[in-house]
Amino acid sequence: MTTVLLCDDEMLVRTGLRTILSAQPDIEIVGEAVDGRDALEQVRVLRPDVVLMDIRMPELDGIETTRRIHTGPPPHPAVVMLTTFDADDYVHEALTAGACGFLLKSAPPDELVRAVRKAAERELLLAPEITRLLVAHYLERRSTPSTVHGFGLLTDREREVLEQIARGRSNADIAAGLFLSEATVKTHVNRIFMKLGVRDRAQAVVAAYESGLIRPGVS
Repeated sequence: MTTVLLCDDEMLVRTGLRTILSAQPDIEIVGEAVDGRDALEQVRVLRPDVVLMDIRMPELDGIETTRRIHTGPPPHPAVVMLTTFDADDYVHEALTAGACGFLLKSAPPDELVRAVRKAAERELLLAPEITRLLVAHYLERRSTPSTVHGFGLLTDREREVLEQIARGRSNADIAAGLFLSEATVKTHVNRIFMKLGVRDRAQAVVAAYESGLIRPGVS
């Protein structure tokens, strides 16, 4: 059973999310928060597996709330940011704060359900495609790639794996595409995290774009 906390200042949004997710036999809504401060308290008490977090809220927004969740005592839930296309300026901040991905508020029900399940498995939510597109749009504004700590330490194979991560592929997809076992891919992923000094796939994706390994707008 995956436990979920809903955090949005709009009651209609929370009601819609609850209605869709509560119909799933493997998902339980354990709480609803109306703002970031409320969410922090409920995360501390309820310890949900996944938090669906509105990116824009009064007083304490979703990005700062996510940052405080991930700098607080473990266990840390997977945080999926609820957003709209006009919130793309916040993508880089949200990913570095610890969000595992993004979901459009207009996403269809099956996409919402899949997003929660993927988040619970600690998969980066680059499916749906929204995350990669938003990161690309944000970084397109930078004139040149920046220096990423540890990027020069990656082997050619690790760069291949990082590129696949940044394109939204799961470990299983990467293994099939590169003719490797999933265990080998997992080892490469862990080494990439260690060398780049990142904690998860979301931050690895940011590093891939910032280093110039992945160029915005290039598939």
